[in-house]
Amino acid sequence: MNQAELRATPWQLSERARKLTSSAIREILKVTERPEVISFAGGLPSPATFPVEEMRRASEHILRDHPAAALQYSATEGFMPLREWVAARYSVGGAHIRASQVLITTGSQQALDLLGKVLVDPSSRVLVETPTYLGALQSFSLFEPNYVQVPTDEHGLIPEKLDAQLIDGARLLYAQPNFQNPTGRRLPLERRRALAEFAQKAAFPVIEDDPYGALDYAGAPLPTMLSMAPDHIVHLGSFSKVLAPGLRVGYIIAPEELHFKLVQAKQATDLHTPSLTQRIVHEVVKDGFLDKHVPTIRALYRDQCAAMLAALEHHMPAGVEWNRPEGGMFVWVTLPKHIDTMKLLEAAIAEHVAFVPGGPFFANDPEHNTLRLSFVTVPPAKINEGVAKLGALIRARL
Repeated sequence: MNQAELRATPWQLSERARKLTSSAIREILKVTERPEVISFAGGLPSPATFPVEEMRRASEHILRDHPAAALQYSATEGFMPLREWVAARYSVGGAHIRASQVLITTGSQQALDLLGKVLVDPSSRVLVETPTYLGALQSFSLFEPNYVQVPTDEHGLIPEKLDAQLIDGARLLYAQPNFQNPTGRRLPLERRRALAEFAQKAAFPVIEDDPYGALDYAGAPLPTMLSMAPDHIVHLGSFSKVLAPGLRVGYIIAPEELHFKLVQAKQATDLHTPSLTQRIVHEVVKDGFLDKHVPTIRALYRDQCAAMLAALEHHMPAGVEWNRPEGGMFVWVTLPKHIDTMKLLEAAIAEHVAFVPGGPFFANDPEHNTLRLSFVTVPPAKINEGVAKLGALIRARL
């Protein structure tokens, strides 16, 4: 059965289902499965960073010593020792995080879905960055919000722009302060403080989505907004970028009154995150493994990023701009206004190069002359080759 036949179902679909669209990134990734394609498209962590031996030992230990519990149903809130580990990890800077605030989720993408279910009604105002994480837009859009873009600059969201008119009636503010997907921007310390102060007065939660915070190349992370306002910030985290995404283990840290509703929503969604993977994660991290492992990821990504920036400097024509990220997995590129990166992608794929056009990352008013490059899974020589091809295609369109 082809795709057209799949779409033409004779059954009555819900309004919600009819409005669903595929992720631009996931559709592009189908093309990048071809071995000849140099892909800067997927925001995938490098498999070279996966701690395979540690995972094998943890799995063997759990299935030998705790097989019944690991393979049985468990509490919706999550494996208590893992919740306690997360709470202790975030109890810094004077903040005291309780395990009762921690909900283990099936990846942080599920956290976004649960927040949408609990906080968003049709036509609710949802505040997002400009641009913002595409996965958040996909998740929240199921609940038919009215998106409001908060102005940003090269440093990220501008707290001073959150005036009374902009925030009126809002249900949540969603932000990625660390090495944002797609732009790679990191929110400065003074803006974090301003947003944390704003959260303490706001009539809605500020969502701090932080999958990339540990990946700063200098190893000097900025404090979370959660640490500044622990009773007013909803913090999302994940083990996908520091261990392995296939585990699908993430977490929400939320005030207990919201936590209770999120637990109820998760009960109706999947009962609980898999018992086995939760226990594997806890077994691997409980004795300080991340403090030894994450620096190796930072070093690899720092070198990959340097290769990408060097290639851009060498191959991109005048009029093309890009950021210089301090961490994370992405470089954000802006082309002259007349170049549509969706059309550019078609030409790039013909040359066996892929990237993600920037338009889908905008809730409203997409900027079609932008694109995202992910560099962490491509060897330096291939980075140079791929960027050279992109530079030639762009030059031909000036």
